[in-house]
Amino acid sequence: MKSGQSVGFLQRKGVLGFLFTVPADAILLLLLAYPFVLGIWLSFTNTIIGRTGSFVGLENYIDLFHSDVFWLTAFNTVVYTVGAVFFKLILGLGLAILLNRDFKGKGLMRAIVLLPWIVPTALSTIAFWWIFDSNFSCISWLFMKLGIMHAPINFLGSTVNARISVIIVNIWRGIPFFTIGLLAGLQTINHTLYEAADIDGATPWIKFKSITLPLLMPLLSVITTFSIIWTFADFQLIWIMTRGGPDNATHIFGTFSFQRAIAGGHLGEGAAISAFIFPVLFICVLITSKYLKREN
Repeated sequence: MKSGQSVGFLQRKGVLGFLFTVPADAILLLLLAYPFVLGIWLSFTNTIIGRTGSFVGLENYIDLFHSDVFWLTAFNTVVYTVGAVFFKLILGLGLAILLNRDFKGKGLMRAIVLLPWIVPTALSTIAFWWIFDSNFSCISWLFMKLGIMHAPINFLGSTVNARISVIIVNIWRGIPFFTIGLLAGLQTINHTLYEAADIDGATPWIKFKSITLPLLMPLLSVITTFSIIWTFADFQLIWIMTRGGPDNATHIFGTFSFQRAIAGGHLGEGAAISAFIFPVLFICVLITSKYLKREN
């Protein structure tokens, strides 16, 4: 193109780029934006299954704020998310550091670590449901055979035990995500940094605190954010294991919303419950993005 020659409208980079992204944008609007906007709208109506509702404003939200079950669900969601993500982070980081070392059978160990992530959630949860069954639990059977206890443990029938059980299953499923992601990050760290630290007489803890952790923090923040999002919005695991019981002790926003909207038929109330998930996840993403910008 000669200097000074005008560029056609369709040949401009901005316009051409926009046209190329239109099909993908249309799919995203159809599959993501439309259901989200519809859910927000339903949360302001008294819609039930089989009947078109009318606009009721904040009535659904006000009713939820006066509901003991809703506040119990909020408490359960926070406990479930914080407990599961914390232990997934600690155990995943520990396994990543271990698997980053050279030892015999390292490839096999990496494959085994991936198994919880590969197995379908429904299938693995059903297996754990049997493991934690009050009558047929293999854990209770083993402890009784060893003489440690004389009666089966009521894993899913007790409030505290049920919360701990679902957190354990979530930890088991989520550890591979942390382990593999952090292992990839560890392999990008220059080994000369550790060699220089060895020359200076640094202990393993000093090397971890001064080299490993700072260099892993950007990746660790991203992985943790995704884990918080998936755990906070979890549904399958708890619904299959406990359906929110006993006595609503394991209900989180996802299961409580499904129970009220689909099983109970109150679409407006269910949509209002699920709407509480969005602000928390938005804050998590916002904090992470600000941290990453600061790191860059």
